[in-house]
Amino acid sequence: MRLRGKGRAALVLALVAVVGMAFRVSWNALRDIAGAVGADETAATLYPFVVDGLMALALVATLVLADRDRTFALRVLGAYTAASLVLNYVHGLVPELHGRTVDWGRLADWDPANWALVLLATSLPVGSIYFGSDLVAKVLHHRPAPISTAPVNAEESTETASKRSTVDPAESTQAPVTPNATALPRPVAVGFLKSTPPTKLLPSIAPAPAKLIERRAVAAESTRPRRATGRVPAAAKSTRPKRTPEQLLAEARTATADWPDAKVTAEGIRRAVRTSPVNARMLRDTLLAERAATAAEAVG
Repeated sequence: MRLRGKGRAALVLALVAVVGMAFRVSWNALRDIAGAVGADETAATLYPFVVDGLMALALVATLVLADRDRTFALRVLGAYTAASLVLNYVHGLVPELHGRTVDWGRLADWDPANWALVLLATSLPVGSIYFGSDLVAKVLHHRPAPISTAPVNAEESTETASKRSTVDPAESTQAPVTPNATALPRPVAVGFLKSTPPTKLLPSIAPAPAKLIERRAVAAESTRPRRATGRVPAAAKSTRPKRTPEQLLAEARTATADWPDAKVTAEGIRRAVRTSPVNARMLRDTLLAERAATAAEAVG
């Protein structure tokens, strides 16, 4: 059952009334605690707003924020709620706090407990400044997630479309015409919910005479493997006469007569006299040896 506008307004007003009365009860205890730790009259009056006011701010932030920011707001709300509960509990245990006759800075007889309570009471205002500013900044920079515009009954519309797509082809389907039909064709049902119209009898169609395929004689391919003859066609044979080593050396001498020693290489000789790499290397070594001998004779 959902509450309408008036019901929601009444619920919110009731919540505000309860929170206001609870704040008034807690305000008395927190004011006395603030006076016990050294606050003046004005500071003691404002102290409850610092603690319980931040609790209200953290509660509003949890309703606006999401994900990690919402978790942070819940932690702040829980921490300040626990701190307010502890201070209210101490106020109930120490009767001197009611008449403000307790010594300054003395909230418990045991020193470690007293130090912890004084530290808690004095650190809450500073924490309110830090956590309150952080929560307000997170709320101001929060961007709500976009609301999806998908239809509510998307599954139903998808199912209806799929049913229509499967029914429509059946309505437009007709029975194929069979040639050489000797029997009357059966009526075909069109659609699932439509009435069957009277079918018209079709005359039988005589089959067309099939054209005879003329057979032609095809030479059978020989399955006998061919024997390699090893002969090279005459066109592939080189018509250049074979040269002797003396002829190659003479041609190499003529071609490299004006070459410097650095240019006398096997590749250069091979291109100049058009011979094989093996012969080119032999010619290179011979020519370089001859040039070395000639240079030695000239020096001697």
